[in-house]
Formats: sequence, C-alpha cells, structure tokens
Amino acid sequence: MGDSRDLCPHLDSIGEVTKEDLLLKSKGTCQSCGVSGPNLWACLQVACSYVGCGESFADHSTIHAQAKKHNLTVNLTTFRVWCYACEKEVFLEPRLAAQPPGPSPKFSEQDSAPPSHPLKAVPIAVADEGESESEDDDLKPRGLTGMKNLGNSCYMNAALQALSNCPPLTQFFLECGGLVRTDKKPALCKSYQKLVSEIWHRKRPSYVVPTSLSHGIKLVNPMFRGYAQQDTQEFLRCLMDQLHEELKEPVVAAAAALTEARDSDSSDTDEKREGDRSPSEDEFLSCDSSSDRAHQLGAGGRGRRRGHCHGHPEPAAHGHAAAVTAVHQPLPDTSPVHLHEGHAKLASSPPRASPVRMGPSYVLKKAQVPSSGSRRRKEQRYRSVISDIFDGSILSLVQCLTCDRVSTTVETFQDLSLPIPGKEDLAKLHSAIYQNVPPKPGSCGDSSTAQGWLAFIVEYIRRFVVSCTPSWFWGPVVTLEDCLAAFFAADELKGDNMYSCERCKKLRNGVKYCKVLRLPEILCIHLKRFRHEVMYSFKISSHVSFPLEGLDLRPFLAKECTSQITTYDLLSVICHHGTAGSGHYIAYCQNVINGQWYEFDDQYVTEAHETVVQNAEAYVLFYRKSSEEAVRERQQVVSLAAMREPSLLRFYVSREWLNKFNTFAEPGPITNHTFLCSHGGIPPNKYHYIDDLVVILPQNVWEHLYNRFGGGPAVNHLYVCSICQVEIEALAKRRRIEIDTFIKLNKAFQAEESPSVIYCISMQWFREWEAFVKGKDNEPPGPIDNSRIAQVKGSGHIQLKQGADYGQISEETWVYLNNLYGGGPEIALRQSVAQLQDPDSLHGEQKIEAETRAV
Repeated sequence: MGDSRDLCPHLDSIGEVTKEDLLLKSKGTCQSCGVSGPNLWACLQVACSYVGCGESFADHSTIHAQAKKHNLTVNLTTFRVWCYACEKEVFLEPRLAAQPPGPSPKFSEQDSAPPSHPLKAVPIAVADEGESESEDDDLKPRGLTGMKNLGNSCYMNAALQALSNCPPLTQFFLECGGLVRTDKKPALCKSYQKLVSEIWHRKRPSYVVPTSLSHGIKLVNPMFRGYAQQDTQEFLRCLMDQLHEELKEPVVAAAAALTEARDSDSSDTDEKREGDRSPSEDEFLSCDSSSDRAHQLGAGGRGRRRGHCHGHPEPAAHGHAAAVTAVHQPLPDTSPVHLHEGHAKLASSPPRASPVRMGPSYVLKKAQVPSSGSRRRKEQRYRSVISDIFDGSILSLVQCLTCDRVSTTVETFQDLSLPIPGKEDLAKLHSAIYQNVPPKPGSCGDSSTAQGWLAFIVEYIRRFVVSCTPSWFWGPVVTLEDCLAAFFAADELKGDNMYSCERCKKLRNGVKYCKVLRLPEILCIHLKRFRHEVMYSFKISSHVSFPLEGLDLRPFLAKECTSQITTYDLLSVICHHGTAGSGHYIAYCQNVINGQWYEFDDQYVTEAHETVVQNAEAYVLFYRKSSEEAVRERQQVVSLAAMREPSLLRFYVSREWLNKFNTFAEPGPITNHTFLCSHGGIPPNKYHYIDDLVVILPQNVWEHLYNRFGGGPAVNHLYVCSICQVEIEALAKRRRIEIDTFIKLNKAFQAEESPSVIYCISMQWFREWEAFVKGKDNEPPGPIDNSRIAQVKGSGHIQLKQGADYGQISEETWVYLNNLYGGGPEIALRQSVAQLQDPDSLHGEQKIEAETRAV
C-alpha cells in the first residue's frame, strides 16, 4: 500500500488505552451478536468500551461507529486503526518513544511533530552511532529494521522480512559473502546481500529503502513493474528462483552420487510416470493441491516455474542479437570466520591466464523465427543455497483402478500450496482420521468446481450466506494440519482427468496420492486464500489455526523418507488484510537472537505478543526444523575447538557446509567437493578466492565432524590442479580456433552476392555452439541437430520446414562444423529454390550481428 500517513484530525478523541487492555478485549466477543474473534474491532472513543464484529460477520463495529459518531476503531487482531470520518487507515506515534536516528518516514523538516498517543507499541530502539561494540552486542536483537514502502510494495516488504528471518539463508549472506558471486544480470543476489547486511547491522537505521532489489526484480519479471498491488507469494517464488539461477553451481559427480544414494530408496514399483504433463508443466516447483496437483507438481530437479518467474529469455537469434559479453572476473570478497581463520597456502604459483583473444564481429544470415527455447541434450544437475534450504521432494503414486498397476514419480517442491477445507471437507477428513482409513478420493481440496449459470448463482448465494453467518455456526476451527491432510488426501482421476495407464494402453480411472520423501530444512507453506473464477474473484478469510512450535509431519511421510527430524517450529508468517481486489501485507517474525515476536509493517517494527501472531490471518508461513539436538552438537564442537590440543595436522572444510552445520538441523554429509575439482585439487578459476571457500579446522574437530556426518573428502593440503590448468588452456585454444575459423568462413559467405547453394543449420544448435565457444557454457553442444527444421517429403527428399528456426551458412562452414561435431541431416537450398521461396513464409531474411569478446 502507499505511504499516505497524514495526520488524522480526529486523534484527540482517543481515550487512554493500553495494549494490555486491547489484548484482553481480543479474547471477548461482539457485544451485539456474541461472535468471537479473530478480527473484532474496539471503539477508541473516550469513555467508550464497545467491541463489535467486522465485515466477515454483521459488521456491528461499523454500525456502532455510524450511530454514535465515534470515528476511530482498532482491529483487535492486527492493532491497525481506521478512521470512519477520514475513510482511511490511521498510523499512531508512540507516546514515550524516542525518535530513532535517520530520516523521518512521515514528516519533512518543516512539519511539526504530531501529538503522541499510547496505542501503538514502541518501535525498536537503535544503537547510537557512538556506542562501542561489546560482547553484549551479540545479545541485543538485530534484524529489527523496517522497509520503506515504495508505492504499493508492502507485498515485497513483507516477503523480504520473512526471508530475512530465516537464519540459514541470512547467515549465508552474512558469513559466506565471498560465495555470493555471479556474472548474471541483474545480480539480484548482490542486491539481496546488501539489503540483508543493512538490516542485520549492529548500528542499523530505523528503516532501509530496498530500491536496488525492487529495480532488479522488475527487470527479471515485468509483472512487478508499475505500482499495482501484487501477490507476495508470486514475488517470493520469483525472487528465490532468480537467486538460485544466479548462485547455482553444477553438482560434482561425487556429491551427486551421495545424494542419489540417499534418495535411491524412493520407490520399488514401476518406472516413473511421465503421464500426459506438458513440458511447460514440468518446469516449476510449487506443489499445488487437490485435482490441480496431478498437473502442477514439478518433475524432479530444479527448473523455472510456470507463470511465475522465467528470468531473462534467451537472446533472440534473429534481428540484432545481443552482443556477447565477456565473463567478468568477480571481485574477491571477505567474510568473517567464527571457528578458525587462516590463509590457505597453495602448493603452486598462480596459473597462467589463457583468455580467448579478441575477435572481430561476425554476421550470420538468418531467417527470423522465434526460438523454441528447449535446451541441452544432457541434463546437468545444479544446486545453490536456495535449493539446499528450501527444496524437498514428494513421492507421488498413481494406481490404475483397472489393472492395479502403481507408477511412481519423485517430484521436487519448494513450497506447498495448501487448500483451506470447508465444513463438509473437514467432516470427511476427521471421520477418515478417526477411523484410521484413507479419505474418499477427491473429498478435499478446492471446492470451487461449479459450472454453468445455475451453479454459479447457487455458489454465489452460498458464499454470501457463509460470510454473514457467525463462525461458530459452521463447526470446528480449521487447523494447519487439516490443510495438510486435505493436500495429501487421495485424488480420484476420472472424467477429463483420467489416467493414461501404460499397462492398459488407454485412459483409465485412477487414484493419485503422495507422501513426503525428503523434508526441507525450511518448509514454506502457502494457504490458497484467493480464488479467481471466470466472473468474479474472492478471498477465503477463514481463520486457520497454526502451531508456533511442534508442527509434526510424520503422518504425511513416505516410509522411504530419510529425514530424521520431522517436527517444525514457526519462523515467520505473512498476513494479508483486505479483499481479493485490494489489501495490505504485513509479516510477523521471530527474532533469532531473543526469541521475541515482532510485527513488520513496512517501515514500522513493533513487538508482538504470541497471541497476536496465533490469531493472524496467515497467508504464507515459514517453518524451520526443530533443532535442539543440533544446538547441542554445535556446543560440543565449540568445546572441542576450545581445547586447542596440539596437532600436527589441520584440515580444510567447505565454508558453505560449515554454515549449514551452524544453522541447519540436518546439515547432511560434509561437501568439500564444492571447492575441489574432480582430480582433488583446487580449480584454477577458484584459486584466487580460496580463502572465501574454506575454513581451517583442528584435527580433533575435523575427526568429530567426519565421524558424525561423513562425506568429505579429507583435505589437509591445498594445491592448484595442474591437470585442470592444461585442460583449460586446451579448451581456450579450441574455442579460439573454432570461432576464428567460423568468422573467416562466414565473412567470405557474406561477401558472395548470389551463392549457388545455401546450407541451413538449426538456430537452437547454433546458439548452444555459440555459448560454448564464447565461454558461457563449458560443455560442447553435441552433434548438429537439424531434425527440428527438416521435413521429409513422400519421395524421401529432405526439405526445409516452413517457418523453421534456422540460420544460413555456406557450404564450407557446414563442412567445417559437420567434421567437428557430426550430426545432420544436411539441408541445402539451391539458388533457384531460394529465389522461388516466398519471403513471408520464411519470415524474411535478416542478419544477426554478434560480437566476440575475450572470455
């Protein structure tokens, strides 16, 4: 929401009200109809103690205000104040709060300070600039910094505050800053790192302005441009996906083997079911519920999300292509080490640089056709701090009801989108739970399946009646466990959603059910409060009760699940106040230093009681694995490190893994492969910032960690790998020769006015080759694949497919590339044929200019 916080002229009518009084009133009921909370409203008029219900029921609070001419009222769940006379929200200053240093969020220097009122809790104090740092500073709460609203940016501010209070992620950006390296634009990870550093600085300002990150996210996804209100969950998905893309690294073969060994027990039935999902549906990671789940669970591995954040599209291969930029060497960064510090001594001198030399620009004749966008014949696995923290996996099983064949799929998720079950769904769920039998397929999930005008009218009337009826009439309160049970309930696959059985070789009725195979370190849960129908949109405002501690996921685990810790504690919750058309986002987060809960409302940060958090209208929740045992483990390691036993050996451990050990409940095996090459040495491109990648441990600490977690390998000597250096120089030479030869042949082709024959090459393959020779991709493109642009006529003659995405090269260039990479088929356009081709059918011939630069 915007930052319209002008002084309300009706504030003088407020009586003396304390937060304790309001908390007491929040436990009461509406004085007119008797309905209980949440979201009751209390009148703030002097000497008036009226408490009434809100719009979710009969809105007696508004009726009282209009009848009595009492202008100001406060929500007893969120403590937000509304003025009926001004018809806007009012923001109150604390009576005794000292003005924090830094720019005032409300008033210019010419304005006078408003009269103070005691309602809103005192903002968090900040350290004086002259205050010296001491050991006590570690016990003072940090991270209590607000964010300025940039114009309807509350959705972004709430999401960033929730992420900021996820300790594993924040600790990575604070303690492993040297690992935040990327050459991908817009370098959102750098903007986020800077923002986190400002928020958690000991001498933080009262609020920060997230301009850089806001600008970067708008470059990534145009949907966030402008000043319209957006969905905070969409923003979270886009931000986390972009952070992953910028920070991801290939999974080393040895590390991948450890992961596969850990997950290999996922299924003992038939092969994975690919079903009838389209490729686009396989490229996102959010798990949705009910009948949607069959189509909206992303396949294993990590990819782009459908409809959320697609990053920058690949450079078009027609028109004027973007110039190929050089790969910039990232600047070395420093980050503190808490266990032991030391410079890693390398056993050899820095390797000689072998850059690709500067080359002239080249031009490729090209028929302009949109890129197909598919990529790579060999799928490379990647990981990042985002996937390490938030990724889990689900084992999905589909049973054919005709032949009883069961097929399985392991699907990666980064958040769970849960339905909010209605009264009938709750009754079926609870009946199934109490009788210890699986619920009826399709009994829970989205209830908005009405079709046709009559059903639409009936559904509209039903929702209106529900909104006007007290909540106690509709039965028990919905719990988060109910939402999870609804999500994991079996789905009946029938009608338009029938299952394609590979054994029956036809569409069959089936049942789909799923269980969690691997639990994430931090579990992100999204409650599906918004429904968007053809004719209207609405919000489900039902209160969902959620635990602050001890969320137990054991009922939803697959028997093959390897996670040892199955309970979660709440870290933060994002709330939406308003309707489907408009509203305001805030976040409640628990401070990791003092364990206290705080409300983050744009640039205002106030202390919040646990009862306020539990009564919040949750939209997105972040849960962290319970970590009592991990805390004891860390204390034991600190004791071992303090012993300082004399040792002839010292060992190097991955700094990123040590950060996991310090913040994860289950850090997993030691992953020293992240700073080693396949030959056991330091890759030449990492030698100059090796201090950012490793931490030195005494032998007794290393042995304790290795015996406890396994992994490895043990490293007590660092050296630059000479084998990798030779391979790098050979690869640079190969790239230089290939690109220079292509430029030479292509220049000759461009100089020909009317070549007798023109060869066609798939632009998809050419872009992969181009990325390889310019150092953007370390893997060669594989054989030439012209199958996408070729079609075979009845006579067996191969012709160019109409509208194909192809480029035009000379015969000499085709022979050169074909001798290097092989493949085909060969497609040649003779001069007479080329002249007869309809230019419109080939979308016109244009030139693509690309610049080759040093890598």
